[in-house]
This record gives sequence, C-alpha cells and structure tokens, in this order.
Amino acid sequence: MSDNHLLTDLGESIDALAPALLALQRDVHAHPELSRGEVRTTARVEELLRGAGVRTRALPVTGLVADLGAEQPAYRVALRADLDALPVGERTGVAWASTTEGICHACGHDVHVAAVLGAGLALKEHEEQLRERGIGVRLLFQPAEEVIPGGAVDLIAQGALDGVDAIFAVHCDPSLDVGSVGLRDGAITAAADRVVVHLSGRGGHTSRPHLTEDLTFALAKVVTELPAVLSRRLDPRTAFALVWGELHAGQAANVIPSSGTVAGTLRMLDATAWTSVGPLLAQALEHIVAPYAVTAVLEHAQGVPPVVNEPEAIEVFRRSAEGMGLAAVGTPQSLGGEDFAWYLREVPGAMARLGTRTPGGTTYDLHQGDLVVDETSVVQGARLLAGAAVAGVVKSGSGRTVADR
Repeated sequence: MSDNHLLTDLGESIDALAPALLALQRDVHAHPELSRGEVRTTARVEELLRGAGVRTRALPVTGLVADLGAEQPAYRVALRADLDALPVGERTGVAWASTTEGICHACGHDVHVAAVLGAGLALKEHEEQLRERGIGVRLLFQPAEEVIPGGAVDLIAQGALDGVDAIFAVHCDPSLDVGSVGLRDGAITAAADRVVVHLSGRGGHTSRPHLTEDLTFALAKVVTELPAVLSRRLDPRTAFALVWGELHAGQAANVIPSSGTVAGTLRMLDATAWTSVGPLLAQALEHIVAPYAVTAVLEHAQGVPPVVNEPEAIEVFRRSAEGMGLAAVGTPQSLGGEDFAWYLREVPGAMARLGTRTPGGTTYDLHQGDLVVDETSVVQGARLLAGAAVAGVVKSGSGRTVADR
C-alpha cells in the first residue's frame, strides 16, 4: 500500500471516529483538571485506548503512555498531547462549558487530547500496515504542561522517549482558520521562565513614609525598572519580554505594608542568552532596591527553552497536511513557551500550529476564559498527527538516522 493510499484510509477512519472524538473533547472540556491532578482525564483516555486493544502504561501520578504498531520497530514515532487545564474561569456559555468553578481548558488541551487519541485509534485500525512498514507509534498523554517544571521533564525521566526516533505535536492557534496548519522550520516558540520578587521591610503609616522603608514604592520601582534595566543590558536581538501578571502589597490605603510580591514571566527568543540571564536579573534587582533599604528575594525558575522544529519533521508535517487535505501555511516564532521543547532536545520532531478559528468568525486569545474553538479542528488535528506517523522518516540535522539508534 502506498503512502497516499494509507493517508486516505487513515483519513476515512478518523472521519468515522469523528462523533466519538467530539464527544471526548466536550467531556474533557466540561471536566477540566489542573496540572498533576488530571486523574479523570487520564482514566477516560485509558478506557478508550484499552477498549480498542491498545497497550497502555499508567504513569506514577497522572498521564499515560500507549504503544501500537510494530513491537520492535525500525522507526518509532511519538505523538504527544497535554492533559491539564488552567486556573481560569470559563465564560463561553457553550453547552459543554466547564463544570468546575475557576478552571477551564483555556489553552485548547482538550483538543490536543482528542486529536492524539483519534490519531491513535485510527492508526490502531491499520496496525497491520504499520507492522509491515516497521513503524511503531507511541502516544504520550502528558500531565502538567502549564506549570514549571512541566510534565515533559517527568515523562523523559520515566523513559517515555526510550526507542523513539521522532516526535510530533500540535498546539491550538485561534488566529488560524480551521483547516489550516501553521508550520515553521527552527524555533517556533520562545524560552520562558517564572520570575517572582519578594520584598520585605519596615512598614508604617502613610503620613510618615520617611520613618518606613516604603515598600510599596520600592515594589513599583521593581515593576517598572527591572524590565527597563534588562532592555539596556541584553542584546536587543534576544527579543526578551519581562511582563508581570501578579502584584500583591498591602490591605489598607493608609498603611505602608511590610511585605509585597510581584510575579511574572521572562521570555526571550535567544536560547543562549536564556541560559545566562539569571545573574543579570539578580544584580539588577539588587541595585534597584538599594536606595529604599528593603530586603529583596528573587525566585527565578528556569522554565522551558524554545521549541526548535527539525526541518525534516516539518517536511513530514507538510506531506501529511497535503495528503489529508489541510492547508500548510507559514507561521512566525512567538514569545509563548511550551515544554514540548524538552522532548526536542532528546529526539528530532516538530510542533505545528492547528487552526481553530471558524472562517469569518471571532479571533480569540489563548489563556482567556472566552476561548471557543471550532470543533472541526479536533478531526483535523487527528488527521495531521496520524499522517505524520506514516508520511516519512525523520533524520536529525546532526545526521542521526534510524540505523544509528
């Protein structure tokens, strides 16, 4: 059977599975779970895989790994989905909206789960063809993508990539129409860290700031000056962004507090600068707060490096998109972070941006409670990932081949 015929057959299998995949996506969406608490989601995925005869292995906390195809393959492909939701309240009003207060799938991980599951179930239906071609497929249902450190680090430590030659994933993109797939060689995301600054000092009455270590004023200086200092100490080509998302200090208008905290993310496109920015952060903070005599404690949690797509893996995605009737389009590098990057430091592969916008419809943003995806994207994601498993062998830029394993 030719690649084109197998792609056609996989597409037809996924189309037949569409009602079940949409039901799963809605079910997962309605019952979101936070990072490393994805117990129900894991159980639902495992139930469906085992029902189809797919071998599964549960992970220590949440998440699972499943294998199908050739048991001793010449080439093994991994397809990854992330399971966790965000601590964001949903305000979509859809019939399958989150039933858990303050938590929802505002990043589209419910789509990722249903797409990888659909790809796996379709590939299982054509398992004999996979065995004939010497192809093994591993499905990774990963917990905790939304936190630092992410669940990818856990899966790698637990051997999820053992024997894997290439890995693929999709990420929802509400700025692309459904049916489109955003592809990019090289870096497609940025490095992303968590930065928290704790200040403490002598508080007091707002009528006597000179008798205090005016912590609120010092905290305001950190908020504005730390990004400003970095803008003059880092090469502009790093394209960094330090943006604050949390700010806490005081409880009364006439009281200068004795403690305060600001937290945010530091993102940059340059992976080399990312590895060495820590000392600069600490030095800049020390100089900013020195005039105010407050005590500063810096928490800098290195998060993820950029996702760097292998050109040959992007070509596999391109062939899959063509064979599955999807439109492959170029996409820019973003300042978003994704722990899929850790997998790509171990094996070659690629992440594609999956269009989720209804043509002519609203352009939503990720990590917002009003995110609505066009449900057709579930089927399109499953098609793209199933196709990537059979559309070609990926060799890394270092010259590594299947035979080198």
